[in-house]
Amino acid sequence: MGIFNFKPTSTADIEKKQERAAYLKDAQNKACELFREIVRDLLRPGITKKSIKSEIHTLGFERHGVRTNWHKQTVRSSPHTLLPYKENPSECIIQEDDILFVDLGTVFEAWEADFGRTSVFGDDPAKKKLRDTLEPIWDAVKARYVQNPDMTGEQLFDTACEKARKVVSSFGGKHSRHVVGNFPHEP
Repeated sequence: MGIFNFKPTSTADIEKKQERAAYLKDAQNKACELFREIVRDLLRPGITKKSIKSEIHTLGFERHGVRTNWHKQTVRSSPHTLLPYKENPSECIIQEDDILFVDLGTVFEAWEADFGRTSVFGDDPAKKKLRDTLEPIWDAVKARYVQNPDMTGEQLFDTACEKARKVVSSFGGKHSRHVVGNFPHEP
């Protein structure tokens, strides 16, 4: 039974669903705090992606008790930001006028918070516009799902593409579809 099609049939099922939701919300809140610290303290031009990953690991372990991740840490800078998850692009140094995407599958206690954020260095208005439209697109897609929780994964993906195309000229999210389950990113 998938997490999205779980239909509670008893008081115990409802309580279980509420407890699960509370743990996931707590993991999400912890991920938000972790990302605030990552953006404030770690992300900067002149550093390699490998160094950022190492610093994120140390920060998560020392300040938040993170012992494991659900999937590999992904740190991508332009032009690698549109590469699929499975790609492992060459090492590079974050530039003064760069865009950077960080995706973490951090596990807090036993609950995973698959969380990503985009940062922009410099004053490029196109990069800033892209960064600033991502969360509103996410909110719009989520709202559509809340209106129709029985939609298929394909319908949800099509909704995301529709919303994204209204803002950007091309959508490169080829890896945006994966099975929901244990480690669906990994082969």
